[in-house]
Amino acid sequence: MDDNKKIREDVLQSVENLSDEQLNEQVEVGRWSIMQVLNHLYLMERAIVHALSDQLANGENKAPVEKPIQFTTNRSTKVTAPLFATPSDDFISLEEMKSKLTKSRENLSNLVASADKTLLAQRSYPHPAFGDLGLEQWIPFIGLHEKRHLAQIEEIKSKLM
Repeated sequence: MDDNKKIREDVLQSVENLSDEQLNEQVEVGRWSIMQVLNHLYLMERAIVHALSDQLANGENKAPVEKPIQFTTNRSTKVTAPLFATPSDDFISLEEMKSKLTKSRENLSNLVASADKTLLAQRSYPHPAFGDLGLEQWIPFIGLHEKRHLAQIEEIKSKLM
């Protein structure tokens, strides 16, 4: 969780000095705004926490195979966001988004702190690119996913200024 915390701090620091208008501006047709990227991160974390909670409560034990989740940060491979994590075009303020991100991170932290570590090691949940991903690996995946999108945010910022 320490890496996840640091990456989240980097993401928020990256957008701290931008106006709500800049954050919501689409610099290219068909591409997300920075706020949509942030909303995607929130939607993903919320969905992952829900999936992990469900698997911890109801999942089956089967030894997951470790996957190369470090490739998550490689943006040369395009991945289409699942529908549940596709952000809307709604205008959102940074304060509202920070509140959502804080809540989703609190939920993740609480889940990790209270989870049975044996079950985290024995259960998995399907990932669209990696297939069955062990619950233990979903936790660092969240940080790697945010790191991937931090690079996207920086790319968008360069087109704003």
